[in-house]
Amino acid sequence: MYQDKVVLCASSAYEKKFWLNDDFQVLPEQIKQELKIMCVLFTEDIGGILSLEFEEEGTLMMKVDSEENDYLYDEIGSILKVKQLQREKAELLEALELYYKVFFLGEDVSDLV
Repeated sequence: MYQDKVVLCASSAYEKKFWLNDDFQVLPEQIKQELKIMCVLFTEDIGGILSLEFEEEGTLMMKVDSEENDYLYDEIGSILKVKQLQREKAELLEALELYYKVFFLGEDVSDLV
């Protein structure tokens, strides 16, 4: 159904915006709010652009970008913050991967748990 990467959501410190892929509007409101808070706080703290993307096989990755001349962007802080979020939000991120693999890639849930 999907090829390459699928962006779940993104937040930009430059545009002061959060975006959620329309394909994921059926997620529970609490999950959508948690994603929004997590991403917006990241970009407010670190700067740049944070996007959560599903790889082709369903792995959820955090991708961080910044504009070339953004001297306020904290590159070292972004690496540390991503690792912190991966630890603190592990349950949420794993649940989103499972959701994606079952509903978007059509994998059998019994094979995944």
